[in-house]
Amino acid sequence: MPFLNRSLLLALAVGLVSLFAIACGGDDDDDDTTPTAADGTTTAAATATATTATATATQPATTKLTVYSGRAESLVGPLIADFEKATGVDVDVKYGDTAELAALLIEEGSKSPADVYFAQDAGALGAVQEAGLLATLPEGTMTKVTATYRSKENTWVGVSGRARVIVYNTDELADAKVPNSIKDLTKPEWKGKVGWAPTNGSFQAAVTAIRVLEGDAAAKAWLEAMKANDVKEYKDNRSIVSAVAAGEISLGLVNHYYLYGFLKDQGDGFKARNHFTAANDAGSLVNVAGVGIVKSGKNAANAQKFVDFLLAKEAQEYFSTQTFEYPLVTGIAADSRLKPLAEIDPPNIDLSSLDDLQGTVALLRSTGVLP
Repeated sequence: MPFLNRSLLLALAVGLVSLFAIACGGDDDDDDTTPTAADGTTTAAATATATTATATATQPATTKLTVYSGRAESLVGPLIADFEKATGVDVDVKYGDTAELAALLIEEGSKSPADVYFAQDAGALGAVQEAGLLATLPEGTMTKVTATYRSKENTWVGVSGRARVIVYNTDELADAKVPNSIKDLTKPEWKGKVGWAPTNGSFQAAVTAIRVLEGDAAAKAWLEAMKANDVKEYKDNRSIVSAVAAGEISLGLVNHYYLYGFLKDQGDGFKARNHFTAANDAGSLVNVAGVGIVKSGKNAANAQKFVDFLLAKEAQEYFSTQTFEYPLVTGIAADSRLKPLAEIDPPNIDLSSLDDLQGTVALLRSTGVLP
């Protein structure tokens, strides 16, 4: 990669994290931790949250795989433990925010200790791909997942799917009365009745999708119209779902799986359900948590074992039954209560193109959605 391009990517990484640390928080499954550089020191491009499962300075020489994970330990720790047990590979995990870990990888470049990047967002994977840091995955790995949910450059593959939905209060509305486009949420009848979480990573990915599909002007117009319609701000997806069920608001913009955690805890009497918007609407974006192998990693064979493990039946069923996400490998069933993935009709978009978080944060700030 030419020096100029690498310099621009490094500047982008630093700017990305600076914007992110000031303006926004991670998705709901991020841990509050602090990423470090390869030498163990905190870097300018990694000033906010990440940690290692075992501190880098104390790692034994027998460590055989290093994973940078944008998925929280509470969610994927059990899977990684199963991988260690099944393979005998010792795994050192650096947990952190997906976007910040992407920026850290770009800053570290070929000096990164990472073998695997496990991200909760395809846009972050796209940014690391664009920096030329991911290895080409074998065809046999890639073809386990439909083309929509993997890199066109064959450098990352989705392992679980996360659909955007409108969650609604069942005492107030029937599913048929819920808007079929997020654009309709700007109508007067929804004034003060809709919630969103602008600091949330999945919300920002959805705004990025609007930018990719319709351009910055359309995205800006929608954001401004939502603000003018007195949209209510919440800190995260869970808060929105809770507020909808309590009747505080009628509708909310969230990821699909948060509802099912409430239903598991509170039963079918919980007064909220999910609505999928119309075909090709940005409101039904299906993003992925995905994985790629770092090209400069020293443990490529074990990295491939880890990728294959995440795509194997045990891990795919874990995502289906424990996190209520969509398994992405053909033949693995999702939770029976979920609308089948094949019937959602998300917008036709290359998920790697959701990599411009910096531009989205700038837009959110220029419209006053973020301070």
